Amino acid sequence: MDAAELRARQAPLKEQYRADPETARIPLRAHGDFRDEPITCTIDGFAGPVRAGLHAAAGGRTDDACSGDMLLEAIAACAGVTLRSVATALDVRLGDIRVSATGYFDIRGTLGVDREAPVGVQDVVVTIRVEGVDETTADRLARMTERYCVVGQSLATPPRIVVETTP
Repeated sequence: MDAAELRARQAPLKEQYRADPETARIPLRAHGDFRDEPITCTIDGFAGPVRAGLHAAAGGRTDDACSGDMLLEAIAACAGVTLRSVATALDVRLGDIRVSATGYFDIRGTLGVDREAPVGVQDVVVTIRVEGVDETTADRLARMTERYCVVGQSLATPPRIVVETTP
């Protein structure tokens, strides 16, 4: 897809969202259950079910996905798609691209060993290695990708957790 095709596809959508902002609120969903043992939650994802479990550092098994890794995968995917979209819109030709996301978590917080230790993934950095652009263009792509990356921006506000009871 080139810049002209992207603009042609997005123009009627942008017009619709300006005219009727309520149509711009797009619902997203993820569903899971406890179909597998031991302490796991299986999420029905786009590519099939993914069984997430406790990280090995918390007493889990190494054959379950770690939700922290899944978070980094979502951030990397979103940043990669966003950068590619921004580059396309700006008509910036990109060479080879590699995307990675790294972060750390302090297991002491998760396990309640130290109440001062943070709970959650910290120091997240998304690195996108791009061939064929100068530093000024790379900086612009980074700023715009950070601004428009849905998953990255979502991390600014923690999710609200609701536990409902059923009869």
